[in-house]
Amino acid sequence: MGALTAGTVGKGTMAQLLVLSSAPGGGPALPALELLSHRVRQIPAEPAQLVNAPNADIIFVDARADLVGAKSLCKILNTTGLDAPLVLIVTEGGLTAVSTDWGIDDVILFTAGPAEVDARIRLAVGRQNAEQPTTRIQTSGVTIDESSYSAKVHGKPLDLTYKEFQLLHFFATHPSRVFTREQLLSEVWGYDYFGGTRTVDVHVRRLRAKLGDLEQLIGTVRNVGYRFNVYDDEPAPASRARSDA
Repeated sequence: MGALTAGTVGKGTMAQLLVLSSAPGGGPALPALELLSHRVRQIPAEPAQLVNAPNADIIFVDARADLVGAKSLCKILNTTGLDAPLVLIVTEGGLTAVSTDWGIDDVILFTAGPAEVDARIRLAVGRQNAEQPTTRIQTSGVTIDESSYSAKVHGKPLDLTYKEFQLLHFFATHPSRVFTREQLLSEVWGYDYFGGTRTVDVHVRRLRAKLGDLEQLIGTVRNVGYRFNVYDDEPAPASRARSDA
């Protein structure tokens, strides 16, 4: 579930929050969130639900009714390469059970007021950004980690070759700009590469296939080349027919 990655959230900015809760009744696990402008998605606190969980700046785990289950879920989240800060929601009595081996970043009472909740959101995301200031690129559902030469789509790791990673990285760092095949060859493969421009088409096709639902991020500009399309906080449009550039 490395799918859940932290974004940049400042004062007055909406954060994307994911609440994992299986408490009876289905009501809000943290009522104060309903008084704030953040985007909140609540799903059942079950491992199976995490497979297709949306991206989030912070993940809240509801431990009010099931401390044992919540602890187990927190450990699963950390084991699967969680990127977003993890905050535990507890009752006052539940505070006595929380310890460092839970693997959480913060703990908050479910009765906390909106001012406190908002402050904790800003601080949690701020700490996350400070820890990884320059090695990560996030755009349109794609996360690129420059330090480990790896990439993810909605938190799911992409199995990329080194050259495919370089191509994706180049596109993502030059959003919306159109590049000819010759330009891509010189920038990604280098001036001393003697292969033809057909190799660009082959790598773009393979990269699109690995991007899956986000294949349209790499757009074709007819008779010119390719560009990286940016979709601000929205999913890329559904795949549609393309003509060769």
